[in-house]
Amino acid sequence: MDIEPLAGREHFPAISRSAYLNAASIALMYKGASEAAVAWQRDLAQNGTLCFDEAAEQNVFSSLHEVFAKLIGAESRDIAVGSSFSELVASLAWAMMPAGGKNIVGVDVVFPSTIYPWLRVAHTTGCEIRFLPTTDYYADQEELAGLIDDNTAVVAVSHVEFGSGQRYDLRRLSEVAHSHGALLVVDATQSAGAIPIDVNRDSVDVLVAAGYKWLCGPFGAAVMYVAPHLQTRFEPGLAGFRSHKDMWDLRADRIQYHDDAGRFEFGTMAYGCALGLGKAVEFILRLGADAIFEHDLKLRARLVEGLKQLGAQLLSPSNEKECSAIVSARFPDFSSRTLVDFLKEQGVIVSPRADFVRFSPHLYNSSDDIDLALEVLHRAHESI
Repeated sequence: MDIEPLAGREHFPAISRSAYLNAASIALMYKGASEAAVAWQRDLAQNGTLCFDEAAEQNVFSSLHEVFAKLIGAESRDIAVGSSFSELVASLAWAMMPAGGKNIVGVDVVFPSTIYPWLRVAHTTGCEIRFLPTTDYYADQEELAGLIDDNTAVVAVSHVEFGSGQRYDLRRLSEVAHSHGALLVVDATQSAGAIPIDVNRDSVDVLVAAGYKWLCGPFGAAVMYVAPHLQTRFEPGLAGFRSHKDMWDLRADRIQYHDDAGRFEFGTMAYGCALGLGKAVEFILRLGADAIFEHDLKLRARLVEGLKQLGAQLLSPSNEKECSAIVSARFPDFSSRTLVDFLKEQGVIVSPRADFVRFSPHLYNSSDDIDLALEVLHRAHESI
């Protein structure tokens, strides 16, 4: 059965040049997002503050607040915007600053940026970092829950692991974390835009996502959800003129933080990136997170079946509750780098990760892209 893309060349022109199966690395950017980012930069270059005046700068994040909140089931006041995932999490980690005697729970195969800010804080305060050891990139979620105790301050996990594509049960983790007085901090960089998220249903305390992967936005913008009960509890680790409640009341002798997530927005940035990300999230909302998830999983199923027939060793979970659009596989007869290079030469774009190849189809892909990838993999046995 043919699977058509949810969005065509008019929105993603690059799909005419390759079978791009690499959203987990860098997704193709929605055309409306790139146009918005470039338009802001051009206007600033030509007009300075004639259009982008103080009021425009003060309200520049409003549209992104609104659309990202809608995507994850939150309110606009719950959202903060920054230049990168790492920036936002670093500010959060220094705000929370778990003390010596406390611990932070994570997984040993998580993307480094998810845990590095907490490691940095631990170097200063002496708190413990507890890593769940995985077996061949797979994390037992009950064992992960078992690491959480009454001394746990933070459970810091990725909703979807960047390597294997394993998806965690956020509701289960939040229930265990909260029963011990801990907070659940979620890296949604590999899920936002590809998997339906409801922060209220799952009782997520903080959720952070970069914009350039499954959200189909630009580099240079990221978003963070902070649950209402935490918004006035912590003083941000990073502070600047936007941190003050009235950002244009430019006195240096005091700081009165916003009483919402906006306290984590602290300075100037390449604002066009945030405007572009807002347009990308609007587009994701129009397509619908449920429709995107269903589409991507159909592509995944077709890919998995073909990989099995080729004798690949699959690392990604196969059960419905833990799978995502990320499919990672080993090919015993090839190095991952050699195989990825061969695929690229034939117009199929994927990523090498350690000793495996990672495929990550998204909303702009079709069954033809999957079939081409499988055909090229078959040819690799004769050509390499």
